[in-house]
Amino acid sequence: MSRKTENTSFVCAHCGRHVTPMTNGSYRDHCPFCLYSLHVDVVPGDRANPCGGLMKPIGLIWNSRKGYQIRYRCEKCGLEHVNKIAQDTDMPDDWEQVIKLLRNKEF
Repeated sequence: MSRKTENTSFVCAHCGRHVTPMTNGSYRDHCPFCLYSLHVDVVPGDRANPCGGLMKPIGLIWNSRKGYQIRYRCEKCGLEHVNKIAQDTDMPDDWEQVIKLLRNKEF
């Protein structure tokens, strides 16, 4: 799969907001408004996972190389996964939602 194929707009399956593609050479795998994601990848960007469940943001972790990452848990199968917070983009992640995660508050 090419970066152009991966980097497409989408409508969030959790909050219903329209999310535009990244313009900084990366691609987005979660909604910048509610921070939810979909369990669709086996390897990042491959869209080969049949689960398709909502990935709920459940916390933050610190990675010395990648900075803060959002910790997710799939509401369908329970798999946990982390992904970097989107900051350096024209549509960064909503910091109010990130702060809620930092305080371990439920969404």
